[in-house]
Amino acid sequence: MILYPTIEIQNGRCVSLARGRIEEPSIWHVDPVAKAQEFAHAGAEWMHVTDFDAMHGSNENHDLILKIIREAGIPVQLGGGFRSRDRIEEWIDHGAGRIVVSTVAAQNPHLVKELASHHPDQIVLAVDVWKGHVMTHGWKTQSAYTPEAFLDAFEGTPFAAIIVTDIDYDLQESDAALGVISAIAARTRIPVIASGIVRTIDDVSRLRLLGEVSGAIVGRALFNKTLDLKQALREARPDTSHVAEFI
Repeated sequence: MILYPTIEIQNGRCVSLARGRIEEPSIWHVDPVAKAQEFAHAGAEWMHVTDFDAMHGSNENHDLILKIIREAGIPVQLGGGFRSRDRIEEWIDHGAGRIVVSTVAAQNPHLVKELASHHPDQIVLAVDVWKGHVMTHGWKTQSAYTPEAFLDAFEGTPFAAIIVTDIDYDLQESDAALGVISAIAARTRIPVIASGIVRTIDDVSRLRLLGEVSGAIVGRALFNKTLDLKQALREARPDTSHVAEFI
């Protein structure tokens, strides 16, 4: 299982959101570029960056995110406000390893299918679930899609991965999130990345033992130090190199 240590950016700062409230961020007083490099030095294979300001059409974090991509030392999976072909392809050209799409997938599925075909292994579909429906526009708008119908609409699309967030879990800490994530993972052959569920090392263990989830996004737990990244990476991919060969 691959862990994606995460930086969420607002007004040029690392933040975390409580209960999805973008107007009430927890601000972490760290350098975003140095933090990205720290993730790489800990052994992460990928990292995830979300630009909250871009969700509202702002381009103020452009230079900072470009610097993270160029200096992190590991590939960056980038999300936040990707609702047009031009912006998606601009950031692919800038060197983003993957682009995460959500709202545009609900509004213009044909475009997203086309982009995924033209950019294999670089387009990631985000499925944010609340009360049985896919949410868009940063969790603010409920779409007509159920998660199942949303996935069916993109059957055969060569996404690099699918990120699943059970918003009910983020709000209420319900164990039902594992059921939501595993049900989606069982429905598709595309790698599924769990988001919003890892807060302790035990959560990493549970997801790995579930066996159906290929990765997990973890952010706030790294900043508030309820999870150590090096330990989490070891738990996500236990070392089997010391198993003796049978002779």
